[in-house]
Amino acid sequence: MAKARSAPDVWMIVSIALILTIGLIMVYSASAVLAFHDHGDKFYFVKRQLIFAVLGVFALTFTMNMNYLVWKKWAKLALIICFVLLIIVLIPGIGVVRGGARSWLGISSFGIQPSEFMKLAMILFLAKWLSEKQQTITLFTKGLLPPLGLVGLAFGLIMLQPDLGSGAVMVGASLILIFAAGARISHLALLGSSGLLGLIGLVIAEPYRMKRITGFLDPWADPLGTGYQIIQSLYAIGPGGLVGLGLGMSRQKFSYLPEPQTDFIFSIISEELGFIGGAALILLFMILVWRGIRTAISAPDTFGSLLAVGITGIVGVQVLINIGVVIGAMPVTGITLPLISYGGSSLTLLLTALGILLNISRYSR
Repeated sequence: MAKARSAPDVWMIVSIALILTIGLIMVYSASAVLAFHDHGDKFYFVKRQLIFAVLGVFALTFTMNMNYLVWKKWAKLALIICFVLLIIVLIPGIGVVRGGARSWLGISSFGIQPSEFMKLAMILFLAKWLSEKQQTITLFTKGLLPPLGLVGLAFGLIMLQPDLGSGAVMVGASLILIFAAGARISHLALLGSSGLLGLIGLVIAEPYRMKRITGFLDPWADPLGTGYQIIQSLYAIGPGGLVGLGLGMSRQKFSYLPEPQTDFIFSIISEELGFIGGAALILLFMILVWRGIRTAISAPDTFGSLLAVGITGIVGVQVLINIGVVIGAMPVTGITLPLISYGGSSLTLLLTALGILLNISRYSR
């Protein structure tokens, strides 16, 4: 094992700090009107976001200074616990329904999403599994099917909630990790085709999913129904122009764009800060992903390398899906923008994962 450096990746720390700061500012800006209307306190959402951000920073500091190899020991237990939580959350009376999905465990406004924990637990376990059995990954039955079976099982439980967004991120990051471990493209393409047929079946089976697809293809066909969110999002992005309307000057947050502080917060950023602000935020995410890839390449062992790939994949896939939805390039899936959108468990868990990534960077060759 290589000796740890005195400091983790500075570029990564700076990008995380800047994105998190922008997130806190924009959560306040996007939610102040809604918070005052519903709760009589314009700081209602940002105060809660700040609490989880502070907890997340403490978690990041802890994991950043804890040898990442410790997670190899606890990966299996973490995965089992997350599977149990995914089952418990489906039980009526225990799992809390929010936004039409039974995906929360908690009391009142505070709660956790087991699917968020599963993202990290699955990456930890796959990194451990594939680092120990890398020589078999090119074999379809013995090497590829077992890890993909676990991913499929977790995705199935998440879809029973249903939570397509979290499931898509977990699957996307897992496939990136499996590919990086040496899986054959032909095998992945074959399974990808089968998965696509299954996804089509899921869409057809539930009318609301079909409506989301048709709403994405032509939102103006149902402007007050399935196309409403995308249309209001585009109405926010368009007027933003090059430099935006100014911080705090969004019009769409006045009850036009539903829940502007969560899934569609990038719409408010584009409206208030314009193309320059949106592009600057995307650049910060690109820097974070770049440094994550660099950490994966220079990690001293296979487990560290695959773990870095998986954590970076979670960030990259989630950013890609969220912004794709916001600009109307993808169907609405209900997924937050990492480190930016309002959300307690997702923010804290992601900062914890990024702390692990920073620890890996301390051992880079």
